[in-house]
Amino acid sequence: MNDHVTPTELPIGRGLRGRCPACGKGRLFQGFLTLCPRCESCELDFSFADAGDGPAVFVILIGGAIVVFAALITEVAYQPPYWLHAMLWLPLILLVTLTPLRPIKGLLIALQYHHKAAEGRLQRRGDV
Repeated sequence: MNDHVTPTELPIGRGLRGRCPACGKGRLFQGFLTLCPRCESCELDFSFADAGDGPAVFVILIGGAIVVFAALITEVAYQPPYWLHAMLWLPLILLVTLTPLRPIKGLLIALQYHHKAAEGRLQRRGDV
């Protein structure tokens, strides 16, 4: 029996590809960032999925660091005029923010599913 699991069979790989974290067959998204109500293959209800602002925060921090670092290096090395900075960095900002947004949202939803993350609940002292 082969117990080897490929990375795309794991919920993390499924999330990065925009597939259902349970079965890996159904689509996770019906639009660019809009979730399907449920998996078309295994009927998993995606109402548990709430990535919130997490994907945007990761994209802003990572993409911002890339663009700022590149702009600083370019400014120190070449000192181009401001219009050239705008021509260089605006397309790069769009590329490094829009491209990873959907895979990161899928990844965070797959991690929620994999770790059975749920909304926090408060318990009284006597409850266990």
